[in-house]
Amino acid sequence: MHEMSLAEGIRSIVEDSAHSHDSSRVERVVLEIGALAAVEVEALRFCLEVVLRDSVAESAEIVIDPVPGQGWCMQCALTVPIAQLYDPCPHCGSYQVQATGGTEMRVRELMLAATHDQPEH
Repeated sequence: MHEMSLAEGIRSIVEDSAHSHDSSRVERVVLEIGALAAVEVEALRFCLEVVLRDSVAESAEIVIDPVPGQGWCMQCALTVPIAQLYDPCPHCGSYQVQATGGTEMRVRELMLAATHDQPEH
């Protein structure tokens, strides 16, 4: 299951960002996951619950925004919606469709908790 390694990568991004902004807590993580990204969303949610324990994002809200699949049909020269890689063009039926969107997975947004000034020693 590659979702566990994806979740660990997300944790690393979140922790690095929180550290670079001197924040001790992340309140929300917004992910974009393309329909063609070969990610099982519910499995990723489960893995995130596991890997975010005892981290700066332990109680963070996880928001997953789906990105629809789209491709460029070489036969009819149109951008078309596709649900899976290697789907035919819904206009002409050609299988010469190159995926152009929906293959990505990225951390789009992090909401960090407000930092409080620490007293100097």
